[in-house]
Amino acid sequence: MVAHRSTFRGDDGDLEARTAMDAALFDLDGTLINSEHRSMAMWAMLLDNHGVVHDEVVLRGFMGRRGRDVLAERAHLFPGRRIDDLISEVMSFNDHPGLPAVVPVPGAADLVRRVSAYGSPIAVVTSASREWAEERLAEVGVRDLVRVLVSARDVVEGKPAPEGFLLAAHRLSVDPAHCVAFEDSIAGIAAAKAAGMRCVGIATTHAGTELTEADIVVADLTGVEWPPPTHG
Repeated sequence: MVAHRSTFRGDDGDLEARTAMDAALFDLDGTLINSEHRSMAMWAMLLDNHGVVHDEVVLRGFMGRRGRDVLAERAHLFPGRRIDDLISEVMSFNDHPGLPAVVPVPGAADLVRRVSAYGSPIAVVTSASREWAEERLAEVGVRDLVRVLVSARDVVEGKPAPEGFLLAAHRLSVDPAHCVAFEDSIAGIAAAKAAGMRCVGIATTHAGTELTEADIVVADLTGVEWPPPTHG
């Protein structure tokens, strides 16, 4: 357990609180990797294929959430279609030419390595598949540093429900109140806060002003310190 007065410096100021930060829990898409624009393009292709009129608001509804949960809520838009078939269809677009590339969020790999070097356990809690997460974490070069990986199929309820974050804390044997979650989406931040965790919002896919439920907001991960500075 690392007990100290913690300060995260973010775009909206400093956060100071007496806490014990035992673990860092990271979202994947939009937090460690810039992939949300690619995902939105793929969902747009699915909607186009089925003649579903959409705009940015409709597409943003997929951000941070399991695709099958969003499709279940919008099943009326795909009469006679099975959710598993729709998921397979959208995944078939993954190699479509012209999609935005997937690249690491600035500072992501460095922060994960510093957290690990400090001795704090690390989990990734993602709404994506385990296969996608395993491959992307390997590409970023941090898969071996992630002790726990909670993916879409590991939970009954996806984000914004807190189940994924609570499961990760349980598997790390850490009190959720002693965890810091890193999230880029509104649904993800809601999940982390519902789990009783402090949350750093990453303004990669949403404007910082939209992430008001996070404890602090940063532009990316280059300015995040671990451990936070200790104050007397």
